[in-house]
Amino acid sequence: MIGRHDQIAAGVFMVGGAGLSGGADCLVYALDLSDLVLIDCGAGESWKQIYTNIRSAGLDPDKLHTLVLTHAHVDHIGPAAQVKAETNCRIVAHMNDAPAIESGDPLFTVARLYGVDLQGVKPDHLMRGEEEILEFSQGNLRLIHAPGHTPGSIVALYECDEGRILFGQDVHGPFSPAFGSDIEAWRQSMQKLLDLKADILCEGHFGVFRPASEVEKFIREQLASHKPMMPEPIPL
Repeated sequence: MIGRHDQIAAGVFMVGGAGLSGGADCLVYALDLSDLVLIDCGAGESWKQIYTNIRSAGLDPDKLHTLVLTHAHVDHIGPAAQVKAETNCRIVAHMNDAPAIESGDPLFTVARLYGVDLQGVKPDHLMRGEEEILEFSQGNLRLIHAPGHTPGSIVALYECDEGRILFGQDVHGPFSPAFGSDIEAWRQSMQKLLDLKADILCEGHFGVFRPASEVEKFIREQLASHKPMMPEPIPL
């Protein structure tokens, strides 16, 4: 199996997603903070490829320290139970999405829509407030609660020599009552993201945006494209 990855900044890599692992996967990001950190882990079937991609970036996936689950959807958490079993990593998630992650709820996680039999996993660390700092051997990751897409959606901000890198998974939506979406909360969350003035945005499906002007443009385009009301629910 050939490893593939894209380097975004020093110690920051895209290791999963369409073109790198599987078409059902979200974009998966790895950070080398001496401790290895993974932002989401795909839909499940492509975990072996993501594992190989991490190794191709010069990192050791067997030494994964922390897996941050940005929200409870299967394309972001699919193999989390397997990853935990293989690496004994710490799994971090927000308390509002944790019940679905632990139970594998097929509606909330949209596993039924993806045709995936999701194995639930209990997060080791729950984010309970609006912000939290995760400290690592070389660098910190700032977690920020950004509800709207789901009640427990979070983003992560990493500051390095190349600027402020925002891991804003699925800031574009979509939205459905089945997984607790709230358009008004989402709009407030998008304003939070704008206020961060990130230099690089690593989004969950649309790729990487830079410089800061392109980050702001993308977020404002998302705000303009969604009316302040709940769209029709996604069929599950």
